[in-house]
Amino acid sequence: MSRPRGADSPHVGGSGPSWLTVVQCVVAGVVVGLVAVEAGSWRGELRRSGVRWSATWSLALAAVCLLNGLVGVAPPGPVGGAILFARFCAFGAAVVLALPAVQAYACGPAARLPVTLLVSWFAAAAALWWTTPLLHAGFGPDGLPVHGALVPIVELVPVVLVGAYVLRAVRGLEVTTAGTVVAACAVLAMVTLVAGAVAPSTSAAELLRGLWVLPLVAGLEVLAAARVRAVRRAADRRARMRDAIAHVSNAAWLVRTPDDLLLTARDRCRELLGDPSIQGTLRPLSRDRFVTEFYSADGHALLPDEQSFLRDLARVVSNAAERHTLTTKLRRAAYTDALTGLHNRPALDKHLAAVLGKAEVESTRVAVLFCGLSGFRHANDLRGREWGDRLLQRVAAQLREVLGDGAFVARHGGDDFVAVIERAPGDTELLALARRVHQRFEHLTHRSPATPLSVGVAAWRPGEVRDVDGLVRGADLAMQAAQRTGRGAAFYDEALRAEFVARTTMRRELEAAIGAGDIVVHFQPLTDSETLEVVALEALARWRRHGELVLPKEWLPLAEETGLIVEIGRQVFTAAREASERYELPVAVNVSARQLDEADFVRQVEQSWGPGAWHRLTIEVTESALLHDQAHAREALATLAARGVRIALDDFGTGYNSLARLGDLPVHVIKVDQAFVRASGTPEGDAVLRAVLAVARAHGLEVVAEGVERAEELTTLVGMGVGVVQGFMLGRPAPTLPIRGRRPAPRLVGRPTAAVPVQRLAPAATA
Repeated sequence: MSRPRGADSPHVGGSGPSWLTVVQCVVAGVVVGLVAVEAGSWRGELRRSGVRWSATWSLALAAVCLLNGLVGVAPPGPVGGAILFARFCAFGAAVVLALPAVQAYACGPAARLPVTLLVSWFAAAAALWWTTPLLHAGFGPDGLPVHGALVPIVELVPVVLVGAYVLRAVRGLEVTTAGTVVAACAVLAMVTLVAGAVAPSTSAAELLRGLWVLPLVAGLEVLAAARVRAVRRAADRRARMRDAIAHVSNAAWLVRTPDDLLLTARDRCRELLGDPSIQGTLRPLSRDRFVTEFYSADGHALLPDEQSFLRDLARVVSNAAERHTLTTKLRRAAYTDALTGLHNRPALDKHLAAVLGKAEVESTRVAVLFCGLSGFRHANDLRGREWGDRLLQRVAAQLREVLGDGAFVARHGGDDFVAVIERAPGDTELLALARRVHQRFEHLTHRSPATPLSVGVAAWRPGEVRDVDGLVRGADLAMQAAQRTGRGAAFYDEALRAEFVARTTMRRELEAAIGAGDIVVHFQPLTDSETLEVVALEALARWRRHGELVLPKEWLPLAEETGLIVEIGRQVFTAAREASERYELPVAVNVSARQLDEADFVRQVEQSWGPGAWHRLTIEVTESALLHDQAHAREALATLAARGVRIALDDFGTGYNSLARLGDLPVHVIKVDQAFVRASGTPEGDAVLRAVLAVARAHGLEVVAEGVERAEELTTLVGMGVGVVQGFMLGRPAPTLPIRGRRPAPRLVGRPTAAVPVQRLAPAATA
């Protein structure tokens, strides 16, 4: 007998939704919402296959709930049949998806074969649904669906297969509270499903068919919630691990030693992992490498993320230890001279500043000894760098021996050494100490060339300005004075201080004069010895200060020492080119050793002289300039000579070169020094001049005699065949050259090619 349709009837076709329909629809919506919330909570975890499969399974169960609810309100007929078939398909999908979901969660065996069998099973059942009444026989008089005879088999066999797979997958897993709740809900859902499948088509059976999915959904949500909490706990744990690593990394810059950092890292590990038995070791390897290891002394098993955390922390400690070792070496290298093992200049400045501050508080004196090897560069060039290195090491060792442990000894640079003496005695005792240091190295002077040690002393007294550079500079000036005088030791007193002030003032004025154009060029004629006609000019730099000329010997050494001679040389080359074009004569320009030292000397000459007319330029260098940096000077002069520039060796006979070496030098002209000219007229002097002329002719060199001031000297030179002479008797340096007439030149200091205008000296020029 059919029941009247009412609000509490679970069968289809009711006048309104029953309570079961409402509950199932609400559960379906809740499941979909929870899946969305869990997806947002898991984030990165959703990339894992287990989470994706569980979310898909939950959506399939939600579809089963929704279709169960729709069955209660769908009318009998095609619409109701379609909903029943959709519910059957959703059931099949939920059963099939249970296998990969359980496999992903429990890391169970492969589920490809069971999934294939279940898909085939439900596909065959779907075909039977529409072709035979074995699964769906329509609707009864009361509007309830009539199930076929194969319904229990079709529904229970897959459930049994899934249950067997689940038992196999979860075997051996740790039992947790969430797992127990899920297992209980699964058992309740299976019992309800079996009861609904074997019961006849009644309202109670339909009620069971609608309720079986609810326990399973509830269990899955409990599992999902536990999963979310586990993920969050793991994320919090990883965040604390990252914070611990960051804390140890920051502490690495503050702790004094790597062992202190190791203890800090060990304490963080114990606190974070809750294991007080964790220990750490730091072992050195070769080439300043280190290996760090953290482990549980009690043998507690560590999770993978905990092991990764300990490895990362160990790398931080190892890197910090390597950085600390490297920093220590760099700090030692930054304040130590690699060759001698002494302190270097930065260490000297730092120590001297601290010593002066301490002496000001204690009202004591501080002394600085500046030691330098005289002629070291020349000796080093002759004997080689290896010999020079051994000499510097020997000096360092003997300075330590003479001054003792109470002195701070440093290598200031090159062949200069500085010693700082705290609580220094009086000036007399300091000068005596400087003499002892000098005498200790006197035995070095027997070598050729000699390399004696000169010592300068400067003292700081309480109340004076604490000037580290000024104190060292004063000792340096005293050392230079000791070298100039040959005394070996000197004290920086008021006289030296006044000399230094004067040199500083002169340098400042010389720099201003170069910028203001007060460096002028005078020209001294080179004349034919027989006709007294001007055949060339020599350009000479002069300093006009306050309207008066300053003697070159007063400022040229300072210009060379400070490097100002380089800019002066550029201006002289420019003026020489202008004079050569004005007088149509070759011009000679003196070049110092400091100019030849410039790496771009050739380019400077090119820019200053200008293009072309190279055959009108003669560059005069001294013998010592060629020896100063012989290789570089030869290369530069050879480059200019290849373009037509003539090279003259000035003051020949006063330097280091011998007559036999003339063929090795890029020289076209030799200028005999005035000392030999003055000695002419005597048998010895004439013999030297004839020897010089003979060697010059043998090498194809022209000879110019300079410093001719007497008629007897000129007569002697003419008799020996010297064609070109120079001296005050023949013309003094002047801004302009008195000119008269124009004649072809019989001889000139230049290329003997086409006739060149030659100027005869006016009477005023010979005065």
